[in-house]
Amino acid sequence: MSNASTHVDVDAVVVGAGFAGLYAIHRLRGDGLSVRGFDGATDVGGTWYWNRYPGARCDVESLDYSFSFSPELEQEWNWTERYASQPEILRYLQFVADRLDLRRDITFGTRVDAAAFDEDSVTWTVRTSSGEEVRARFLLLATGPLSVANVPSLPGQETFAGRTFHTGGWPHEPVDFTGRRVAVIGTGSSGIQVAPRIAEQADHLYVLQRTPNYTIPAHNFTWEPDALAEAKAGYRERRARAWQNAGGSPNPAPTQGTFDVDEAERRRIFEERWAVGGARWLRTFTDTTSDHAANAEAVAFVHEKIRERVRDPEVAAKLSPTTYPIGARRVCVDTGYWDTFNRGDVTLVDVREDPIEGLEPAGLRLRSGRVVEIDDLVFATGFDAMTGAVTRLDIRGRDGRQLRDEWAEGPRTALGIAVAGFPNLFLLNGPGSPSVLANMVLTSEQQVNWVADALGYVRSHGLAALEAEPAAQDAWTEHCNSLAEHSMMFEADSWYIGANIPGKPRVLMFYLGGLPAYMRACDEVAADDYRGFVKVPADEVESAAS
Repeated sequence: MSNASTHVDVDAVVVGAGFAGLYAIHRLRGDGLSVRGFDGATDVGGTWYWNRYPGARCDVESLDYSFSFSPELEQEWNWTERYASQPEILRYLQFVADRLDLRRDITFGTRVDAAAFDEDSVTWTVRTSSGEEVRARFLLLATGPLSVANVPSLPGQETFAGRTFHTGGWPHEPVDFTGRRVAVIGTGSSGIQVAPRIAEQADHLYVLQRTPNYTIPAHNFTWEPDALAEAKAGYRERRARAWQNAGGSPNPAPTQGTFDVDEAERRRIFEERWAVGGARWLRTFTDTTSDHAANAEAVAFVHEKIRERVRDPEVAAKLSPTTYPIGARRVCVDTGYWDTFNRGDVTLVDVREDPIEGLEPAGLRLRSGRVVEIDDLVFATGFDAMTGAVTRLDIRGRDGRQLRDEWAEGPRTALGIAVAGFPNLFLLNGPGSPSVLANMVLTSEQQVNWVADALGYVRSHGLAALEAEPAAQDAWTEHCNSLAEHSMMFEADSWYIGANIPGKPRVLMFYLGGLPAYMRACDEVAADDYRGFVKVPADEVESAAS
């Protein structure tokens, strides 16, 4: 091992204490490394710590949105619902942290602000919001792809007399909307979840929609003890199926195309899957997201469902997406969203037709001159996804190169894990990985395992560092772009391509090949002696230091 390693405070720094960060700390500790974790929150949870808005819920089934590495954890924890709510997911992560004694290596209430690579010693110096500096050989960014809230700045916002909230940074104490007039800006996943819950309390709710979204009913249910026990008895088989599924779920992949069956059979299959509910409805047929004619069949079915649920035909039409294919934006999962618009105390405001001009003391001023008078404003405007949590940090690699500058025209990575010019820096669920297009818990485990094995390779082979080669980074980025070009993802303005952030480069930031193909690509690189990575020998560092 390099002498440089004896001049560090810890072997590895892990930034973030969500699913990926917690597993990284556990796995690296188990491999004999000293680890220091940091998180700006006061406890574990990551995105589930901050997103406490009413109705917050995962759109992956709870049995699958949980760690697979430990059969003991699987059996000890009992989920109460098919789709877990935010409080239950947070309790689960707290249970994991307690069960594995993870908190002792995490400093909470402390952000990492900067990290600089020292080429002489091949170490990272990490600077925190408390002013502390920590030196480590390895730096793992488990900062989360959906962790930096996108808070619009509206003209006159400082004059608004009411309360403002963002779903991505909700207060920890309950918020009472009883008797108040509330506006929710945004109809993405958080807006679709929060609107029905606020409507149950508020005197009047205004939903300000620019682009309608496709949403599938969750058909959530409470687990009966016998059914849960039966499901848990088959957990290992369920996990095995999930690891072989493109989205990391145990559900079988579709085997037939939309037009392989006649119209009556197609309708029957659509209805059958609709009754099951959840986002997997999008995968009813093999070609829904690859063939426009097939996509149109799915769109027509969803439009019909909206017309069935929403009594006002004009409102139903406004809630029906018509400008982009289903799947080009995140398909949401809801509980009672469309029914909310049948209430007499809920108003849909089309802000593409009549845009928001700004705020004034009484409420929102629209271009037409209309003022939507409100007491509270809720921003359900999403996140600076995938890159925001990384580029807000001052991360400097070789020659002082700043990572945010390297990504100025869009993120470039090798395998979605490493960046050329930044040795021993590893991204978890970063751009170029399946990330949020698959089960995030499984993708976290897979990437942590790959990184941990790579660090073991560094240590066992007398290396100081692994660093992505520029050619390998270019090849992987081009591969991801090629997959994106053959998809429908660019047919909608969405956070998938950075379109929700002014000035952000419009590139698809995910690997679209599915989890099994991604795993094979990562495994092949490792099996081929970490092909595409520069291996920095420890003795070179020692010679330079002597």
